[in-house]
Amino acid sequence: MANREGYVDVPGGRVWYVQVGDNGNTPLLVMHGGPGNVHDPLKSALGALADERPVIFYDQLGSGRSDRPEDAALWRTERFVEELACVRKALGLDELHLLGHSWGTMLASSYLIDRKPQGIRSVILSSPCLSALRWKEDADRLLAQLPEDEQRSIARHESEGTTDSKEYQEAMKVFYNRHVCRLEPWPAIVTESRPKGNKNVYMTMWGPSEFCPTGNLKTYDVTPRLHEIRIPALFLCGRYDEATPEATEHYRSLVPNARLHVFEESSHMAYLEETEAYLRVVRQFLREADGRDDH
Repeated sequence: MANREGYVDVPGGRVWYVQVGDNGNTPLLVMHGGPGNVHDPLKSALGALADERPVIFYDQLGSGRSDRPEDAALWRTERFVEELACVRKALGLDELHLLGHSWGTMLASSYLIDRKPQGIRSVILSSPCLSALRWKEDADRLLAQLPEDEQRSIARHESEGTTDSKEYQEAMKVFYNRHVCRLEPWPAIVTESRPKGNKNVYMTMWGPSEFCPTGNLKTYDVTPRLHEIRIPALFLCGRYDEATPEATEHYRSLVPNARLHVFEESSHMAYLEETEAYLRVVRQFLREADGRDDH
């Protein structure tokens, strides 16, 4: 399978991309989560789709192999939407499918709704966060199911502003092992890719943990406009996902003719927790969106 990689100029610097595969079917462009994470874990699973179509991954500005400017003013949704448009234009992706995971679903939705781009054949919103308020409400409910020691520790450190303490980090892990990735131990690709991320981007836009939004995304809510997405759409989440099945079904209900699939053994990283099932569902959806259901 052919690999093509390089850099694209975007507002604030250059971002690094890699294309896997060169089959003639409609390409798939993948947007990683975070904000401030990297493409590596997604590529480790979704690279398998390159036997049918080109699959393009990129590290968003500030993380991975992309430039790492220190101007905090760059870390806003609108700039990341423009970055996505620049990547698409530079790579000549006139027709394509989009797949966003976690924060990548915010990015994909904002791009589709604000830009009304032509040539997008379908969108896959994987473990979506489309209302930060709904996310926080769900997180509070999930936190209330943790052991009381962890609950007290999290509440105390958040109120005292000591979320960088070891105790808070340890309590965080209990939540993450239930609702972010249930594999034990976590896959090496996840732990190895962590240092390539950018905590400053995450803190500026989201906050100190998955369940404590304090950054500029804390008021993000695209739900009033989801009905404007008029292309084939597939929502995915895990049964134990912090992007809860209830929230994901609510989002799905707002997009005309959208579909939902819940992975029963997964949390937030279904593409790693149930890779085979995830690939099967995504593959089938993309084939149908391409107008071919030949397998």
